[in-house]
Amino acid sequence: MRSVEAPLAVAVGITIMLGTRAVHREEGMPMTPDAPETEVVATWKVACDGGEGALGHPRVWLSIPEDRGWVECGYCDKRYVHESRVGPAR
Repeated sequence: MRSVEAPLAVAVGITIMLGTRAVHREEGMPMTPDAPETEVVATWKVACDGGEGALGHPRVWLSIPEDRGWVECGYCDKRYVHESRVGPAR
């Protein structure tokens, strides 16, 4: 009986889901997530529910500290920036 070796499988890249965001890693490259979404708002208190219906997350209320001017959601990392901290549109 002859012995036959199976070819080795080589991983070229891998995609991992982090919440609702996909992170792709190529061989030899560092794994970095997509940049979080940023929204400019006019109020100092905002609600975040992930924005994806049933695939989102529980609604949370976030207060933007006036000294910093922005806050990030602990579930989806979406950043809310108060309009007073954003320069004029060009």
